[in-house]
Amino acid sequence: MKQVYLDTYGCQMNVADTSRMELLLFHSGYLRTGEVEDADLVLINTCSIREKAEQKIYSLAGSLKPLKEANPDLILGVTGCLAQQEGEQMLQKMPFLDLILGPDGVENIVQAVDEVRNTNHPVVWTHFDSAKNYRIPELSNETPLHPGPSAFVNIIKGCDKFCTFCVVPFTRGREKSREAEEIEREVRLLVSRGAKEIILLGQNVNAYGKRGLDQPVPFHELLYRVASIPGVERLRFTTSHPMDFTRECIEAYRDIDVLVNHLHLPVQSGSNRVLQEMRRGHTVEEYVALIDALRAEVPDISLSTDIIVGFPEETDSEFEDTLALMERVEFSSSYMFCYSPRPDTPAQDFPDSVPLSVKSARLQRTMRLQDRLTGEQGRRFLNREVEVLVEGRTSKRGADFKGRNPQYWMVNFTGDREMIQPGDWVTVVVEEVFGHAFKGRAVSRVREGKRVDFKADAPAAIE
Repeated sequence: MKQVYLDTYGCQMNVADTSRMELLLFHSGYLRTGEVEDADLVLINTCSIREKAEQKIYSLAGSLKPLKEANPDLILGVTGCLAQQEGEQMLQKMPFLDLILGPDGVENIVQAVDEVRNTNHPVVWTHFDSAKNYRIPELSNETPLHPGPSAFVNIIKGCDKFCTFCVVPFTRGREKSREAEEIEREVRLLVSRGAKEIILLGQNVNAYGKRGLDQPVPFHELLYRVASIPGVERLRFTTSHPMDFTRECIEAYRDIDVLVNHLHLPVQSGSNRVLQEMRRGHTVEEYVALIDALRAEVPDISLSTDIIVGFPEETDSEFEDTLALMERVEFSSSYMFCYSPRPDTPAQDFPDSVPLSVKSARLQRTMRLQDRLTGEQGRRFLNREVEVLVEGRTSKRGADFKGRNPQYWMVNFTGDREMIQPGDWVTVVVEEVFGHAFKGRAVSRVREGKRVDFKADAPAAIE
């Protein structure tokens, strides 16, 4: 079989898209390799959400040019959001590329690669799918993919919000949902292959089901349906938008045992004026009211968010409002960025009066605040037992395994290396906190409903 090397940047949607391309290419005669020098096909699945990510990808693609020069038969392609954004321009900047494929072309990856081979000419595939909904046809034959304990499931693609800073609607198109029955079939398949945790994905995941479905199903109902599938032992979803996070979603957190106590809900800014300029569609007060309603039902829920500092015309007092909001909500973690203009977005034409030095200083203050908030919350878990789904071995010094607790904290822990395996449920005593991660020791394991308690003298981690 031919070999394909796949490299992925960006969000979980890109990770899922890469897995889908791997599966499609496998059925076309390709096996994945971890050595780029051995590949017949190299695909870089890209992100364009931040300018820094774009620069990094261009640098990586350029570094692969010698491989193409040494092996003219090698097909070198760029996929994902940056490919969609740049299109023909990317080919002009890097004429050694053979394939430019946007996110809507994932299902056509085999056809696109075949076209390159058959014509010996570059292919640019960046048109959007015209179908009203989103389908991922099932491939029921042999597969090289093993989902592991935790598996991603795309349920919706695109976004209709058109925030002024965001390039997603221009790179992934308008919102399109998959039929609920198709999603359920995929979840059953993943569970049959060993998945315990299902993570539902979308750029705006809780907008699922708003339009285009033959059998309309709102997002909260989909949560109940997926949670009821035998073998689903944990359920997560990301990423949500405050405008689509309904009372029914809050009730789902209250009612569904396997829906974990964590929510990633981007707010972006603590200033109402900035939120209006961002075209977020909600106020700070509305966001806080939503959080308060959720915590009233699920007091121990963990919250994470996205923060942009230095948005055009952001004043010192408006930045202080963002810090105040972070203190008020007590996020367990945040993805924090300096604003950078993105192509095709309205904000790129806004007067940008905030100097880079000020943006950088604000980002540092935001990061320091989040470090403090994370540390304060992490210390609440010290000497407590947490339930961890074992993901696998870890390279962290003084630990054997890694996994996550229901609040989405990473847990590195020592344990009996002969008794524990990926997919087990393990109770861990938290002994130390490092950033958004715990370190501890396993005291018991549950597998197939059977509990085993570990002795205190179980084999220790190799230092």
